[in-house]
Amino acid sequence: MAQVITYLIITSGGLVNLMHAKLDSGIDKAYNTREPRETLLDFLHTLSQISQSILFTMRKNYSNRCFVPVISLLLLVAVIAVSNTYYTFPNQNIPWLRSTSSKRSGQACDIFRGEWVPDPDAPYYTNETCSVIHEHYDCMRFGKPDLGFVKWRWRPDGCDLARLDPARFLAVMRGKSMAFVGDSLAKNHMQSLICLLTRVAEPKVSWPSSKHTVYYYGEHNFTVANFWAPYLVRHEQIDEDGPAHTGLWNLYLDEPDAVWAAHVAAFDYVVVSASSWFYRPAMLYESGRLVGCHYCLLPNVTDLTLRYALRMATRAALRALDGADGRFRGTAVLRTVSPSQYENGEWNSDGDCVRKRPSRHGEKKLQGVELDFHRLQLEEFAAAERAARTASGGAVRMMLMDTTEAMILRADAHPSKYRGWTPEKYFKVYHDCVHWCLPGAIDTWNDMLLHMLTSDESR
Repeated sequence: MAQVITYLIITSGGLVNLMHAKLDSGIDKAYNTREPRETLLDFLHTLSQISQSILFTMRKNYSNRCFVPVISLLLLVAVIAVSNTYYTFPNQNIPWLRSTSSKRSGQACDIFRGEWVPDPDAPYYTNETCSVIHEHYDCMRFGKPDLGFVKWRWRPDGCDLARLDPARFLAVMRGKSMAFVGDSLAKNHMQSLICLLTRVAEPKVSWPSSKHTVYYYGEHNFTVANFWAPYLVRHEQIDEDGPAHTGLWNLYLDEPDAVWAAHVAAFDYVVVSASSWFYRPAMLYESGRLVGCHYCLLPNVTDLTLRYALRMATRAALRALDGADGRFRGTAVLRTVSPSQYENGEWNSDGDCVRKRPSRHGEKKLQGVELDFHRLQLEEFAAAERAARTASGGAVRMMLMDTTEAMILRADAHPSKYRGWTPEKYFKVYHDCVHWCLPGAIDTWNDMLLHMLTSDESR
């Protein structure tokens, strides 16, 4: 019997270590692609195999009266390990991250975990059928040689994600309005939507400018706008060159940018996103007082991180949308970081993106600052969702659009050098591995957006 107990202790320790190893593996991923239920199933499968091994050994060496207490103790250890695992698994308080596919559990599909599969019917528009494509995103016009990147669609694990049906989208949006707030990737996103809708309707431009644009679909009484707010908060350039030759900026981290904040109450849906501009040197202010900087290289100024600046700016933007002031009464969507994908250098040191097809699931992982950006966005969203529920009494909905996992696999879908003319003072052609070609992988964001909005309306 002593030998049995010794064997049990060793086995139980192995089970706990196994479970912890699975947890550590999941946490170390850039974003958790496996649900606790999946981890639990793996664990129970392993437990079954080990239990069979124990039973075989005990039948061979010990009497039947040992079976019940030994197996009971083994299962107790398993339950303790599983309970500890389940209740400490990250991101369980964030909608869309806790959902699983309908195929696995009968719950809502998690559209943000999956893979890219061939789509022979794509593209669903071209630069000839859509006139709003900015030259920076018009890869067809500027000679991108391999257009195979448009022939893919995103397929979530265990379920399907329908391509955006423009007629259905406009029917859902009849009498409503939507704003995209952020940097040039927000504009990239909005132009993708308008191009997808051109199959059934053309909008009129009601407020054209270089920074802010409003489109109106008269037959559907639907308004879509783009507000240029690269930092989400108030900002001003104080040096065109700066320590990194990308300018030096003042950022007021607790003051949402005035242009979009002044108009936000008029919109039913607001899609917020930003991250790319936070790499630039900046002086950081809160309550009108300088609290630090990043990359400013000035003496006697506290060096704060890029992460701090993005966190506080995201927090300020989401607070402007949580309904506490009684103005906004719609749906706020936070889109997560869209990864840049330079290889063999950075944007200013001959980095490029020359891949010809999507990466496979798990082949690429988010790293470094972008991984930190993604994590803080999840954290700020979770806090904002709780605040909105309390402050607005349910009048404001917060939704997370976690596009990061899908886009980290699409290094093939950036413009690279196949984009608009570069101004003479920046004569060297820098490759663009940040924005997305139109048509292309970014169209999936609107497939996701319609799925989210219609799924939420049905609950």
